[in-house]
Amino acid sequence: LQFTEEKLGQAEKTELDAHFENLLARADCTKNWTEKILRQTEVLLQPNPSARVEEFLYEKLDRKVPSRVTNGELLAQYMTEAANDFGPGTPYGKTLIKVGETQRRLGAAEREFIHSASINFLTPLRNFLEGDWRTISKERRILQNRRLDLDACKARLKKAKAAEAKAAAVPDFQETRPRNYVLSASASALWSDEVEKAEHELRLTQTEFDRQAEVTRLLLEGISSTHVNHLRCLHEFVESQTNYYAQCYQFMLDLQKQLGRFSGTFVGNADSTSPAPSSPAVAAATLPAVPTIPVVPTIVGVPNTVAEGVLNPNEVKPPASGTRKARVLYDYEAADSTELALLADEMITVYSLPGMDPDWLIGERGNQKGKVPVTYLELLS
Repeated sequence: LQFTEEKLGQAEKTELDAHFENLLARADCTKNWTEKILRQTEVLLQPNPSARVEEFLYEKLDRKVPSRVTNGELLAQYMTEAANDFGPGTPYGKTLIKVGETQRRLGAAEREFIHSASINFLTPLRNFLEGDWRTISKERRILQNRRLDLDACKARLKKAKAAEAKAAAVPDFQETRPRNYVLSASASALWSDEVEKAEHELRLTQTEFDRQAEVTRLLLEGISSTHVNHLRCLHEFVESQTNYYAQCYQFMLDLQKQLGRFSGTFVGNADSTSPAPSSPAVAAATLPAVPTIPVVPTIVGVPNTVAEGVLNPNEVKPPASGTRKARVLYDYEAADSTELALLADEMITVYSLPGMDPDWLIGERGNQKGKVPVTYLELLS
């Protein structure tokens, strides 16, 4: 009745102090944003809605979620199977195997990141919503009931006092009819008892309301410690994400180096009847140079280290003919001292030596010299 009359504007309501109202607003804000951040983080970690529903059902049934293959691991599996069908010794098969291995490592890193983020970030947010917030909500409902009881007692006391005052004003000592006087006096006494009873109930309900308000206030002030805990969890989430992307970047750098060394194999082994390649990187394989031979035990004028596949830049001398200018297409980081680091769009001088891998050339930039991958160059006429 009290709640309905308040909604209709027919009853007064005990207002909480401004500090308490601020605590309530802060708690509601924390709960709403925590729910949104939790849901969106789950979407980030698992974009597939069907998989999220499945994990939710397993969690509610208190059963272990079955291990699921990541997209990267599934792609790695397909690439490996394709390489086996095409022939693992073919250039395409070799490349598929290398790319598939990198995808497998990416998938494993993603699995580790999801596991770490779930434990260090999602679980604390979920524990707050399902634990602390439920306790706060329960105590707030109890406080609301205590306030309704308090306001109902205030309204009852107010009515009793008004009725007592009215009954006290009715008796007329000049009344010639004694019966009416006796009835009026009895009514006044009854309302006095009613007032005393209402005052006693009001004191009890006021005590219960104050006690419950204190309990709820302490819980609401604990939101500050919740923010501190969530801040720590957020730092751990960022650290996990940083490690994950750093791993992915390193894996792709390694793959890029491998493809830079081996991707030209396809061009070197291509059928001579195939049409001439149109891309500059592929056309680099047509560089005019001294004819190369697969095995050169000893070459006059060329150090044995070159014939053996080990290049000492200080001992290499450019041939009398066959040098060309080349523009660098992409940045390249030298793997060791025998290679020359490259920067995109710079110009270098390149040439080939007998016994070298056809996928590599000797590059010179001023006094610097070293091996460079053909696929990173655009040869100029």
